[in-house]
Amino acid sequence: MKASDATTYFFNKAADQLCLADWIRKLLVTSRRELAVQVIVEMDDGRVETFLGYRVQHDNARGPMKGGLRYHLDVSLDEVRSLASLMTWKTAVVDIPYGGAKGGVAVDPTRLSRRELERLTRAFVDGIHDVIGPDTDIPAPDMGTTHEVMSWIRNQWEKYHGFNPAVVTGKPVEEYGAKGREEATGRGVGILAIKLLKRMGVKVEGCRTAIQGFGNVGSHAAKFLSEATFPIVAISDISGCYYNPKGLDMKSVLKHSLEHKSLAGYKQAELLPVDDLLTLDVDLLIPAALGGVINDENVDKVKARTIIEAANSPILPKAHESLAERGVTVLPDILANAGGVTVSYFEWVQNRQHYRWSLDRVRQELDSTLSQAFEQVWQQSLQSKVDLRTAAFMLGISRVHRATELAGIG
Repeated sequence: MKASDATTYFFNKAADQLCLADWIRKLLVTSRRELAVQVIVEMDDGRVETFLGYRVQHDNARGPMKGGLRYHLDVSLDEVRSLASLMTWKTAVVDIPYGGAKGGVAVDPTRLSRRELERLTRAFVDGIHDVIGPDTDIPAPDMGTTHEVMSWIRNQWEKYHGFNPAVVTGKPVEEYGAKGREEATGRGVGILAIKLLKRMGVKVEGCRTAIQGFGNVGSHAAKFLSEATFPIVAISDISGCYYNPKGLDMKSVLKHSLEHKSLAGYKQAELLPVDDLLTLDVDLLIPAALGGVINDENVDKVKARTIIEAANSPILPKAHESLAERGVTVLPDILANAGGVTVSYFEWVQNRQHYRWSLDRVRQELDSTLSQAFEQVWQQSLQSKVDLRTAAFMLGISRVHRATELAGIG
């Protein structure tokens, strides 16, 4: 199944509940603009390489479009289209004044030198600079990109349009970035995990947790949850699954990961095949890596009672329906990982005000925004007697639909 087909499936399921007419469905699922550009880069050895870059702008009914930029070999127009749509519903669910966009370059960033990566980024900005901007479309970090890449984007865009750091978020703090932005997505996952378990009547101290993926999101989620006394029994990255049924010492795990840039070689846990993490007998499973990891082939082996989608689209539609039939509670990506775009909004606001917030204020505002969104999704689920994913889509779609109607068509 294509990524965009999976997103459309969940959209239509919620649209059926809302009784949306066919014409408004077509309008809401269709991207406003889809751009593909050649990214021509001179490599350090003098070779010239050509990569494909994409920027999809899905909807701007509620404000400027917002979405990450990823560097990964599997980036395609269809994937970016799907992720741009998810951003529209995500920003609407947490009720920040944005629409959805997404971008990417089909490249393996680990095979590029720092200078090649910078040239790639600047070349990509050269191809899209006239369709992004602080009032139009604001990129942010995603898989394979960093705060340094965001600084290059800002610098290159400003060569064309003049000083305006609000053109991009996720920048270094020294370059007009927001304090707390790097931790925001993972911290948001932790905040929502506590909210969800409290609503379900589950004590965090006994909630055995497994986290798939130990990049920015997974590591920050692990840090927050361990400090909140969650027993984290398994974590994974590309080097394998690290399992300790009595609970991992997250301080030593984080120290090892920081020093070695990987979990490889960590000795204070049993090393299992990487895919085993998804099927461990745990209470809470947090997929925080790639999409589509829970699918037709492995869903019957998933034993977790609760799943929080820290990654984008980690559960495919048929697998979602199978989990729902078994009574597994899933907190969907368009709410679960919205902490990043929420703090990106705070960064954009600070840039527009030329004023910097404290870390405490950022964290308080993040907690308040996510808590309100969670309660609204929870109540929608109860009132409509639907699962949390359908409830979140219903909430997001209804807000975008209302904004579209108020603005008028034409």
